[in-house]
Amino acid sequence: MQWLHLLAYFFGGVFLANALPHLVSGSIGHAFQTPFATPRGVGRSSSTINVLWGFCNLAAGYVLLCRVGDFDLRNLLDASVAGAGAFVLAMALTAHFGRYNGGKP
Repeated sequence: MQWLHLLAYFFGGVFLANALPHLVSGSIGHAFQTPFATPRGVGRSSSTINVLWGFCNLAAGYVLLCRVGDFDLRNLLDASVAGAGAFVLAMALTAHFGRYNGGKP
């Protein structure tokens, strides 16, 4: 079952990376894209929705990293897989949202 644990760690990294922009934007009072906006994923949601969505992502990342298997941040494989998930999502998000927020696609 080791590969299932690694898959959970990858997606744990994905959820943690997705939590950051929502928590930061919401905490400073800025609107930001969420799946709940219109049009979906492009329109902006309120800062309150972003904080709630950020905490949902944080909770999902916690469950996948801390409640599945024996994730060890000092284990190079575990940390690398979670980091890869965070990196893959961050690169995908910068390509998608860069055109809406002043970055380049």
